Amino acid sequence: MKAVIACILGCLILTVSYSSASAQDNFYLIGPGDVLEVSVWNEPDLSKRLIVPPDGVISFPLIDPIKVTNLTITALKKAVTKKLSEYIPDATVTVLLIEINSLKAYVIGKVQKAGEYPINLETTVLQILAKAGGLTPFASDGNIKILRQKNKKIINIPFDYGEVEKGKNLEQNIVLEAGDVVLVP
Repeated sequence: MKAVIACILGCLILTVSYSSASAQDNFYLIGPGDVLEVSVWNEPDLSKRLIVPPDGVISFPLIDPIKVTNLTITALKKAVTKKLSEYIPDATVTVLLIEINSLKAYVIGKVQKAGEYPINLETTVLQILAKAGGLTPFASDGNIKILRQKNKKIINIPFDYGEVEKGKNLEQNIVLEAGDVVLVP
């Protein structure tokens, strides 16, 4: 009986881990500065740890360079597998995201510690303002802006800290994206 319960729990843990990783993998896009590990099972010479350069193009033995920015881990794995199939049929390729370094946002203006801050896929405006030590007494808390670049255009998203602090218009507390700039006048 204990063996059956252990087996069921093990399967549940694997399922939960896999679905969490899959959901995140489908959302996260590789960016410059990220560290990847690409390996081929049973091929020790085909195992590399790579830092994605600013141009987003990585090199891997036997295949042409691949532009990896804006690919998911799964898409990169498929691309490497396909390109390697010419040399190694049925290659088992593993791609791991070792470090996320491309997810950064910036806080400038009247905050305690302006600067560049690492974010994750769930970091909100309030959270990054907290990382920046909060607003200074001279900040204009009702005129904060989030500047986001989309399709080579800058989008200006207003944020009223005072309202959110009072529990009003909480939808303003949006999740930040890589490269967002929080401007506190």
